[in-house]
Amino acid sequence: QVQLVESGGELVQPGGSLRLSCAASGSIFGIGTMGWYRQAPGKQRELVATITSDRRTNYADSVKGRFTISRDNVKHMVYLEMHSLNPGDTAVYYCYANTIATMTHEVIKNTWGQGTQVTVSS
Repeated sequence: QVQLVESGGELVQPGGSLRLSCAASGSIFGIGTMGWYRQAPGKQRELVATITSDRRTNYADSVKGRFTISRDNVKHMVYLEMHSLNPGDTAVYYCYANTIATMTHEVIKNTWGQGTQVTVSS
């Protein structure tokens, strides 16, 4: 089993910056892609960014150029650096990780953290 714990969410003014962190523990050897999702009030959960184990990245169009995802495979952590924040970024941000079967590379489990609140407001 994998456990994910997010931190770093807080109230920030428009135009400001935040850095979210996610620590993975438990059965960490099988972790493949990690990422961040978010859910705003009244909206469905949406993908923000993903990063593979060899650090290939993918971003939602709404955050491309403003957010940067990174990971530390020694510390078993993933980060989301956010800049030029606007009220549309207000959401609960969830850390994500999948678990990959070693020989087949198939996804065998998806894990999410508990979420951390990011509020962008003046």
